[in-house]
Amino acid sequence: MHAVSLFPFLLNRMEKPVNCRYFYGDYFRGKNKEECRLLAANPQNTRRWKRALCDTCPVPELLIASDCRELALEATVMRRFLRDQVEVTFAVCTKHMLELEDPLHCPKCGEEKNVE
Repeated sequence: MHAVSLFPFLLNRMEKPVNCRYFYGDYFRGKNKEECRLLAANPQNTRRWKRALCDTCPVPELLIASDCRELALEATVMRRFLRDQVEVTFAVCTKHMLELEDPLHCPKCGEEKNVE
């Protein structure tokens, strides 16, 4: 018998894997340390990070969809609609040293792509 068929109630509790450059997990020799290094780097973040925040975090998709490959972000945990959510508060293109209004688009990186 497979473990999945024995314990179907565990499937609902299992968290999907985190594919984010800011997620850190240390499981060596029984350690179970996990953290979001993006939120940990922000001293103004007052709410604690929980693993469940990664499931709704916009950062991994933003990093993929952005036309800026040299994107530096700052984020914080905000209380929205009776639950905590990660919100990007600051974005910079480190290649052009330009603060971005929209983290999905850097005007100078966009111009470089159009020239090529």
